[in-house]
Amino acid sequence: MIKDIQILSTEILSDNWYTLNKVTYQFTKPNGSKQIQNREAYARGNGATILLYNLEQKSIILTRQFRLPTYLNGNSSGMLIEACAGLLDKNNAEDCIKRETEEETGYKITDVRKIFEVYMSPGSVTEILHFFIAVYNKSMKVNDGGGLAHEEEHIEVLELDFEKALQMIDSGEIKDAKTIMLIQYLRLKSIL
Repeated sequence: MIKDIQILSTEILSDNWYTLNKVTYQFTKPNGSKQIQNREAYARGNGATILLYNLEQKSIILTRQFRLPTYLNGNSSGMLIEACAGLLDKNNAEDCIKRETEEETGYKITDVRKIFEVYMSPGSVTEILHFFIAVYNKSMKVNDGGGLAHEEEHIEVLELDFEKALQMIDSGEIKDAKTIMLIQYLRLKSIL
């Protein structure tokens, strides 16, 4: 177990979309010796994600949108099916996910249930993601969703049968980690 961690310096490598820092730190190893290391850490803020589900229909709401990193890594269309999500923007996680849900999916939800928090890529990204689930029904639909025009989001809203969504994980159509975790949570807890 390392201890006595001390940040020696932080250098901003990029501050374009989010902030990429080069951090030099020192720590004490188990044998008592000191070691200095350099690592890069991407600071993008914390976020929240949610899976809407309908008990009667046995369905869920997902989104599909372009994600440049997936395109750069071989996804020929760059389109990714995923659960609604967003950055906290100095809001608390519950307020954030309610706002994001309405913007992205068009559903206005009031009752959300937080299920856990997860570091999605702790080797390089500082973000912790707050996971939520919530029941939806047609009466909660207040607009078409799709994201905010001024943010150029272009989000497609998908209503999927729960069993179909599970098959899409198996077939590789759903590859997003947070989405798979949320779908599997509903399955493991016998919610749907």
